[in-house]
Amino acid sequence: MANKPLTGLAARLLADQLMDEASIHEAEAAAAKAQKPFSRYLLEKKLVDPKALMLATAEEFGLPVLDLSAFDKEHIAKGEVQEKLIRKHSVLPLIKRGSHLFVAISDPSNHQGLDEIRFNTGLTIHSVLAEPAVLEKMIETSLDDTGDALTDLGDEEFGDLEDLEVSAVDDAADDVQGGDGKDDTPVVKFVNKMLLSAIKGGASDLHFEPYEKAYRVRFRTDGILFEATRPPVSLGPRIASRLKIMSAMDISERRKPQDGRIKMKLSKTKAIDFRVNTLPTLWGEKIVLRILDPSSAKMGIDALGYEEVQKAMYMTALHQPQGMILVTGPTGSGKTVSLYTGLNILNTTERNISTAEDPVEINLEGINQVNVNPKQGMDFSQALRAFLRQDPDIIMVGEIRDLETANIAIKAAQTGHMVLSTLHTNSAAETLTRLQNMGVPSFNIATSVSLIIAQRLARRLCNNCKTKVKIPKETLLEEGFTEEQAANAEIYGPKGCDNCNNGYKGRVGIYEVVAITPGMQQIIMEEGNSLQISAQAEKEGFNNLRQSGLLKALQGVTSLEEVNRVTQD
Repeated sequence: MANKPLTGLAARLLADQLMDEASIHEAEAAAAKAQKPFSRYLLEKKLVDPKALMLATAEEFGLPVLDLSAFDKEHIAKGEVQEKLIRKHSVLPLIKRGSHLFVAISDPSNHQGLDEIRFNTGLTIHSVLAEPAVLEKMIETSLDDTGDALTDLGDEEFGDLEDLEVSAVDDAADDVQGGDGKDDTPVVKFVNKMLLSAIKGGASDLHFEPYEKAYRVRFRTDGILFEATRPPVSLGPRIASRLKIMSAMDISERRKPQDGRIKMKLSKTKAIDFRVNTLPTLWGEKIVLRILDPSSAKMGIDALGYEEVQKAMYMTALHQPQGMILVTGPTGSGKTVSLYTGLNILNTTERNISTAEDPVEINLEGINQVNVNPKQGMDFSQALRAFLRQDPDIIMVGEIRDLETANIAIKAAQTGHMVLSTLHTNSAAETLTRLQNMGVPSFNIATSVSLIIAQRLARRLCNNCKTKVKIPKETLLEEGFTEEQAANAEIYGPKGCDNCNNGYKGRVGIYEVVAITPGMQQIIMEEGNSLQISAQAEKEGFNNLRQSGLLKALQGVTSLEEVNRVTQD
């Protein structure tokens, strides 16, 4: 059956030689099957360059093109179009002149959307074409710019604090519905907006910080803190109260730190947990929220950044019948995700898995998770003793902090159990000497520990804009590259575009994975120091953190500056 003649945008793409006829017909059929606009399908599948597609669309529909990145967002016509219509049809109101409203669009074929906006506003609508990615980002920026809006509100706009607390209690006890418009209090809307903005922006933490003459909200994205907004300082206590209500904390207690959790439902199937901590400071309570995404433990080991040899070593150790795997690194280096990725691999109906954590960060079905609570007599050692009476196959201890916990964990590893845990040290060698310094006998360390993983998280270069950088061979050799690596190295650096944060997007793990070999056991038994253990690891071919980081730079995954930031020489 012959294909129908091409018309409209499809014909324009063929005329401009942006696609061949067969590919166009195939894309049209696939877009129709997926019930997506033809132009959006082309962009999602990266079949046409976005700018070339935009120019072809503008020519076909006779529309002017606007570079939104050069448009001053202060001039955006706010309040003219309902938020739900802006999101539904991906349009951005730009300027209003009398009864005329100019809007930016990316899909001119969406006549129904423009008619709906025309009907709701009663205005004459004029369309200009914008690049889809830039338009989406500008829409999010303009709609989420709640912090700036709050600075224009006085105290009289907020009503009484007690009314705010009471109105928020019912919907905050279990689940918080974000951004559905049900809560009309500005502070409630502001807090919900901040939580949603942090999730959308890929942040790992939110910091609400009061000072004498200012109040700021910061997000930690890809390991780096940046300022999100500055609401009025007078709203600090009310923002703190709202967050404490949502976290089921005692709002009357402002002199002691408190811990709590928030669950935010994003959809019927997707929910995000926040771990919340308050800290009394000189000018009020600083509140930090850690975003806990359960899907991070289900990404799979391939997504974490292990080299093939390192991944094979981890998988081998996981499937041993007994032994201890220790993951080490500073706070925020991804230790929990590494451990839970391993637990997820082992999580089958044939295995009894128990974890003791302070607190439980990621909920996984099929794993018995215990929150450690020393005040009630449930510390790590107590939890471990209870586990061993319940016929466990695999035990995970959130952190080995003292000799008693270390001894019980090691005995468990020696008596037919697989034990996973973390320590706060900087390298694999220091992990072994830390156990010795705690007082664990060298013989027990040598016979129980099977694998040590030291790790850091480095920012991943954005694939859309990363650029090659020229670095002299001498400098590369000084950085630690071998002669062969330096001779053939292609090093990339950050540039920055609309799809990333200053040239970076996401993070990747840098790992030092060391198996405890007979040679290593001999040094441990002789109570060798960390330098001797490091030398033995190098002799046996295990890459240290620095070498693994340099490999990531050679692969173009991250920059040399980022490797220098997260690893030590």
